[in-house]
Amino acid sequence: MNIKAVVHKAEEGGYWAEVPALPGCVTQAESMDELRRNLREAIEGWFEAGTPESAENQQDEILELAV
Repeated sequence: MNIKAVVHKAEEGGYWAEVPALPGCVTQAESMDELRRNLREAIEGWFEAGTPESAENQQDEILELAV
């Protein structure tokens, strides 16, 4: 599986990254090598955590909109 991450240079040095396809999946590091390791760990943790309880409510509905 390939997942895209957006990498940003941090103002105070180093980098931080977010995974748009996985809400709340973010990490940071001092180097790109460390960032890659941290991203892998963050993504694995995100999948291990499972679906948030709020999304399990049978009355909830998820809409996808094109803008």
